[in-house]
Amino acid sequence: MLIMREAAAAYRRPVLLFSAGKDSAVMLRLAQKAFAPTLPPFPMLHVDTNWKFPEAYEFRDRTAAEAGMKLIVHVNREGLARGIGPFSHGAETHVRIMKSEALQSALERYGFDVMFDGARGDEERFRADSRLSDTPGGSGEATRVFPLQRWTEIDVWRYVQAENIPLPTLYFAAPRPVVRRNGMLIVRADRRMTLADGEKPRMRKVRFRTLGCWPLTGAVESEAADVAAVLRELRLVRTPERSWRAVDRPAAEAGGKQER
Repeated sequence: MLIMREAAAAYRRPVLLFSAGKDSAVMLRLAQKAFAPTLPPFPMLHVDTNWKFPEAYEFRDRTAAEAGMKLIVHVNREGLARGIGPFSHGAETHVRIMKSEALQSALERYGFDVMFDGARGDEERFRADSRLSDTPGGSGEATRVFPLQRWTEIDVWRYVQAENIPLPTLYFAAPRPVVRRNGMLIVRADRRMTLADGEKPRMRKVRFRTLGCWPLTGAVESEAADVAAVLRELRLVRTPERSWRAVDRPAAEAGGKQER
């Protein structure tokens, strides 16, 4: 919480990245506690790839409204117009254009100079530390601050339990229609997922350890229907959380075509 207050004081235009996942829900709670009794002095930014789970969109809007904070939803309109998607262009191209490039354009459009990122130390994508720059805004690029740098997946769930933080129901086991593709159980969220010959969604009791674009996020078979059960389950798990995202798997498993 201290680093959030330091960054808010050192930079002109801070922003909280909010993906509507468990890590960003924890980040929001930390921000609320850091600046209580007033609201955090920055907005929430959601980079919308147009392929999030319907439940994630509902959770995002409800959470922002309950927090009383401004929510900025940014979409790469050029990529959307080109029809960039995980099925047509593959995981890496989709994520690069609709997420990474979209985030950069959002930072430029709104002039944010520091962003609070929920990446954790146990994630492969974590590449920087959370120390503040001595020259705020001097590089012309937004600085990333990682308050969860030393947290693990279990740490996040323990904090969710301690603070009674609401999460999308997707994190808890329930019967869902899944298709097995590229070694992952994919929940067919809408008809943009064309089924192959003989392919049929089957009901399985699953949950998600991580939430991204639904065609690229694998579910895990589970009986964990509440936070306590999830924690018990995670104590026995050895598979990295992000191995359930296609973009973090070997290119051979990601599937899809090259950019057109």
